[in-house]
Amino acid sequence: MNLLRKIRDTGRVAEPAPARPRAVPPPAARELAGSVQVRCVDAGSCNGCEIEIGGAFGPVYDAERYGARLVASPRHADVLLVTGPVTRNMAVPLRSTLAATPQPRLVVAVGDCALGCGEFAGGYGVQGAVADVVPVDLEVPGCPPTPDRIVAALRTVTGR
Repeated sequence: MNLLRKIRDTGRVAEPAPARPRAVPPPAARELAGSVQVRCVDAGSCNGCEIEIGGAFGPVYDAERYGARLVASPRHADVLLVTGPVTRNMAVPLRSTLAATPQPRLVVAVGDCALGCGEFAGGYGVQGAVADVVPVDLEVPGCPPTPDRIVAALRTVTGR
């Protein structure tokens, strides 16, 4: 009973949401109107960015409260979060995933490896950066980028 009284008396405790990002949203973001379905694509990363994306959608950063939701199929997605340099084996699957994503759609390159191959630059199995394979609408730098940067990019897309 004491715990229930304490919960009732304390009320809801949470940190206020960070300020809305000031970045200009990509043109296609205006058509998505506030809520996006997100599909993650690992094009050959070390999984550092995937861990941070998991943190961005976890209970602390909670990207869903800003209108971004993870989906399992590119056919249901509005946004592709692509991580890592694109390997030779992933170039065709990445293009196929983009083709399966309905219009309007956005591609967000997450991490330094996705932007410029990072540590993997010049590797024999690396095709290139994400922008070398598919058009990129938004970039999230960092190795790996922090969950708050990923959430800020998604908030730029959703406008929340």
